Amino acid sequence: MLTFACAKARRAARVTPIAGAALALSLMTCASVRTAKAEGVEIDSCIGTWHAMNCVTRSAPAGDAFIRTVPQPRDGADRARASEQDRLWVERCRPTIHPDRYGVARYHYTRPGCEFGVTSY
Repeated sequence: MLTFACAKARRAARVTPIAGAALALSLMTCASVRTAKAEGVEIDSCIGTWHAMNCVTRSAPAGDAFIRTVPQPRDGADRARASEQDRLWVERCRPTIHPDRYGVARYHYTRPGCEFGVTSY
């Protein structure tokens, strides 16, 4: 009697991940179909396999969801600090523009890390 219960438990253990994957797939399909909203943009993106999946939803104001707005300096002291940081970065990195082998203009820097906006000096 005990062996039958063990066999049933093993069969159930094999079926459970498949049922869970089918449920997750159906929920993802339902969740990815959304209506457009007038006040903003939502972008759904999923990547992975049956065993591991990662999904992300990005919400942004209407327009291009990949453009970030940078806050402007609030007062004269902030403007002075920002312009001093810019001056130090240009002095350290000395950016120049050179065409690559395809003719596309690319920035080149004298120090590593400048292409990522490193601000520590």
